[in-house]
Amino acid sequence: MHAQRYQLVFPDRLADDEDVVVVSRTDRSGPGGHPVYSDETGIVQAEISDQDEVRMLPTGGQQQPVQGVQAHPLPD
Repeated sequence: MHAQRYQLVFPDRLADDEDVVVVSRTDRSGPGGHPVYSDETGIVQAEISDQDEVRMLPTGGQQQPVQGVQAHPLPD
């Protein structure tokens, strides 16, 4: 079962800090067939599997794929 919202935690390789973004489920599916989640701006988009595996989806030509993003389900 997929949550309606997730907290994505992006590791910061330059510091001991983390960036956190909240994403909500959209009506789309990603290339792996799992739901696509997006932040309010639509810039951060991710496909999240039923095992909370994250595949970041590019929304612009200059974006580089980010590895090591963790998804934490949020209560509805």
